[in-house]
Amino acid sequence: MKAISYAEYGGPEVLRPAEVTEPHAGPGQVRVKIVAAAVNPIDFKIRRGWAPQMGPATLPSVPGLEGAGIVDEVGPGVTGVSIGDEVMVWTDTGSYAEYALASDFALKPAGLDWETAAALPVAVETSDRVLGELAVGRGETLLIHGAAGVVGSVGVQIAVARGVTVIGTASEANHDFLRSLGAVPVAYGDGLADRVRTVARHGIDAVYDAAGIDALDVSVELRGGTTDRIVTVNDARAFEMGITFSIGGRRFGPQLADYARQAAEGRLRVRVDRGFPLVDAAGAHELIESGHARGKVLLRP
Repeated sequence: MKAISYAEYGGPEVLRPAEVTEPHAGPGQVRVKIVAAAVNPIDFKIRRGWAPQMGPATLPSVPGLEGAGIVDEVGPGVTGVSIGDEVMVWTDTGSYAEYALASDFALKPAGLDWETAAALPVAVETSDRVLGELAVGRGETLLIHGAAGVVGSVGVQIAVARGVTVIGTASEANHDFLRSLGAVPVAYGDGLADRVRTVARHGIDAVYDAAGIDALDVSVELRGGTTDRIVTVNDARAFEMGITFSIGGRRFGPQLADYARQAAEGRLRVRVDRGFPLVDAAGAHELIESGHARGKVLLRP
């Protein structure tokens, strides 16, 4: 089958179209004909060898953590899904391909477009997990770094729906977008702590770092010098600072189905930047790695 593969660590140029062996569903798995695959920052970090804890055990490797498509094989022990069903998945074998295997998935609502469906799994699982770890609740104030990004903006919406006051850091070009989600925007950069204090008159109860760029020191400062109730998903300095670095791995299919219904009903928004043909995965990675993507970047086989 057609796929994107890389046989060595490096820049986007190591991603190449390839013919690879077609996978087949094993116990607990479905095989999905991919309609849209999403590109995540962790994809290029793994490709460059910067995330050894998540990197491929063997090369060559087909990248891609999430996508959406149509079930065409159902393995032993799988219930609640049939051949022909439309699903959103975390892939076991890599989503940059015509077919992928998945053991964690959810049915795609009929009213949800393929692009949004492919963009949902990682963003909603990450933000749902982090907000649970922070135990943030109604009446509290949450600071989200990188609030206009795909993961951060989903976190904003989930928190606001739970009655949390959200202050979100972002460039000024994204402030109207954050206001539309119910957040109070502040510009990042020098003087951030003072700007946050101006709008958070009763202090910051918890911090969600979805940016991973020099946000931890100011987070500790805004939490009064404590590392308690600060969680990052991007900054490895957390390990040396005693801050929680949140890592996924749990099964999330049932919860994803609920968030997908919210998205289909217009109650949850996921920004999509643009799509690339599968053969131009390198171009998609260049855009993601530049930091200039304004939403999820997708691949279409």
